[in-house]
Amino acid sequence: MYQIINTIGRGDHVGGKVAPDAVEVEAFIARWRMSEGAERASFPSFISEFCVLLRTERPQPPTSDPEAVTYRFEYPVRQLGPDGSATTGRIDLYRKICFAMEAKQKRLKGQPKEILPASGTDDEPTETPRGRRGADRGLDVMMLNAKRQAEQYCRALPASHGWPPFIILCDVGHCFEFYADFSGQGKNYAQFPDRHRFRVYLEDLRDPAIRAWIACIWSDPLSLDPSRQAAQATRQIAQRLALVSKALERRHDPEDVALFLMRCVFTMFAEDVRLIPADSFKRLLRECLEAPKSFKPLVEDLWRAMDLGRYSSAVRAELKRFNGRMFAEPQVFALGRDGIAELLSAAEHDWSLVDPAIFGTLLEQALEPAERARLGAHYTPRAYVERLVVETVIAPLRDDWRNVLTAAQQARDGGSLKSALALVEDFHSQLSKTRVLDPACGTGNFLHVAQDLMKRLEGEVLEVAAELGAAEQLGGFGARGVGPWQFFGIDANRRAVAIADLMLWIGYLQWHLRTRAFAPSEPILEELAQIVPGDALLVWDDWPVPLVKGRREVAPRNPRRPDWPEVEFIVGNPPFIGGKDLRGRLGESYVGALRAAYPQMNESADLVMYWWDRAAELLTLPGTKLRRFGFVTTNSITQLFQRRVVERHLNAKKPISLLLAIADHPWTKAGKDTAAVRIAMTVAASGRQGDACSRLSRNPGSTPTSRGWRCASGRG
Repeated sequence: MYQIINTIGRGDHVGGKVAPDAVEVEAFIARWRMSEGAERASFPSFISEFCVLLRTERPQPPTSDPEAVTYRFEYPVRQLGPDGSATTGRIDLYRKICFAMEAKQKRLKGQPKEILPASGTDDEPTETPRGRRGADRGLDVMMLNAKRQAEQYCRALPASHGWPPFIILCDVGHCFEFYADFSGQGKNYAQFPDRHRFRVYLEDLRDPAIRAWIACIWSDPLSLDPSRQAAQATRQIAQRLALVSKALERRHDPEDVALFLMRCVFTMFAEDVRLIPADSFKRLLRECLEAPKSFKPLVEDLWRAMDLGRYSSAVRAELKRFNGRMFAEPQVFALGRDGIAELLSAAEHDWSLVDPAIFGTLLEQALEPAERARLGAHYTPRAYVERLVVETVIAPLRDDWRNVLTAAQQARDGGSLKSALALVEDFHSQLSKTRVLDPACGTGNFLHVAQDLMKRLEGEVLEVAAELGAAEQLGGFGARGVGPWQFFGIDANRRAVAIADLMLWIGYLQWHLRTRAFAPSEPILEELAQIVPGDALLVWDDWPVPLVKGRREVAPRNPRRPDWPEVEFIVGNPPFIGGKDLRGRLGESYVGALRAAYPQMNESADLVMYWWDRAAELLTLPGTKLRRFGFVTTNSITQLFQRRVVERHLNAKKPISLLLAIADHPWTKAGKDTAAVRIAMTVAASGRQGDACSRLSRNPGSTPTSRGWRCASGRG
């Protein structure tokens, strides 16, 4: 995404039209910079001229039929109140499948689009001083209200329109703010492209690249979705690494080869984000092409220096201390010219385009001989992972954040900036302690996406705190933000566990360097043990001793359920094995021990339902910290034997409720070697939650869709 934004529109043409020259841009800036005052009256003229500057189509004249013109000012939407009464709201500017725009305006009581102060007084919120972010600006209440209003309007759009990928806020003559949600859910509009660049001031429009990516929002907003480019770039890198892995495995242990290549991966990433000098690893690889025997000693020197934080003669620079488990006693294999060339080709890619959520899966395939032939044939699309993570983790956190913003606004209106800031800082502290578990984490896709989305929310929190006067600095407010230490995982595959840990650190460092005002403290990597190899369903004495001795199955001694870490949210995609296939796939002894540890489960239940049952039990324990859990399951969850597991918890003395229930959803990307997979998604919370899903059967005679179950998850 960031490469797209930085390179788009660098020529003299935009969308086939001649781009504005410097004189036209300066004239626009000068004319509208003087426009403070009657913002509502100025808004249509400002936007019409702005569209000319972008070389995009101007809004069309409205008609009496809203469906006839879906790019217009004052687009009407029907809003339902708590009592069922309907009112008509109007989006300041709307373009179907592109964006909804709201203008920051002084709106007096009783006038259209009235905004009342949070304190409930009759006073209008005080106008915030204009200028770039700083303590002197204070909290821009009207921009916050404009975003809240835009989200409410998007929720009221016709279902056939879908959720627009962008919300734009406009402060006429001053700036724009951009928020995006490419998931199609409308529950996580976050700063776009990041905290440092989501606000575009009038003077920033001098940059043709900025004008060009804004113009894309008008014409092709989904082209700015980072996952679209990330998938292709990520697959290409994984294919390069697969070739190196295949060659090395002829002479070395595959596990050691995997760890070696993971260190290479992190080093490539580190140089692209300037944690080690720019191009230093690529320069080393180019030198080694001329003298392949130098590869092993030079890389050993580099990695030892990264581990300890000292001068490296290999790259001729003083390096930061990385530590962690990554570079402790690093093993380096000698490579020939072909292997070095493949590493160099992988390093030449822009690692800002690599999505760890996809890369983890592909890296596992690249390093696993049995999977290598199918590299890239299937992976879980990020949008599908995000859908479940947003509903399980992000939606309740955003509800919390909205409540904090309201309270902070009340404190500010009452003249206490200190109290307002304390509320925001306290929320940030709680966000930085919120824990997420994936008890079948694989390579960490769900954990990475959860961390990524929580970092986006953190960016908004830090922005509000800065506007209230917080000084963001090393050792001060926000010094320890959202990071890998909050994300827990369990998986039986040791290689996948190591990859999950790597992907979390890459994702964390990507966001830290984009959203924080200071470099990460040393050591860059911490030695954590929150992602562990293991069986999330079953342990026994002497685990993990195999259950086979002398080619005969041996019953495990003292089988029992393992403890899961105490967390606020559980989300994941446990393995799919049908109830009738359990003994054939897992063995008689294991299945017998599993049934002994889970006597409440019926014998026809699929394996994934054991994870579901365990999470549901934890959700209702006295004093539990768990707020929600969400799982991908087989779409057979609607069938009798699986439904019994769910209904037992829905109808218990301490019931749970389903907040999201999608009975049939596409999952893995089908390639020539894979069939399309259909799954179900469920999200649950404790207690009776309004009109939550009360049954798991599809509507009679209906095609299975996301609307097949009655649930309280809202529009779409």
